[in-house]
Amino acid sequence: MEKECCSAKKTVRSEAEKKTINNRLNRIEGQIKGIKKMVAEDRYCNDILIQLSAIESSVKSLSMHILENHLYSCITDSIENRDTEVVDELMSLFKRFNK
Repeated sequence: MEKECCSAKKTVRSEAEKKTINNRLNRIEGQIKGIKKMVAEDRYCNDILIQLSAIESSVKSLSMHILENHLYSCITDSIENRDTEVVDELMSLFKRFNK
């Protein structure tokens, strides 16, 4: 995993990481457009719900990818610099993910 630079609430990502994230976001956007089309075509509710579940999985997967990078970069850097406030930030993130 490539280490990123975090400071002043900004994360500098490599071009490769930006491409990875954008590719996944584009895929999610495509899934949403597909559901809009399904609704316009009066497709069966079950089929739409299955696609919504797929989107939810895609978003969760992307969130975990970004969280993992955050832990290995921003959080690690903050702890190395003795910034313990980052623990509160991390706890807040975990609480959000556990809803």
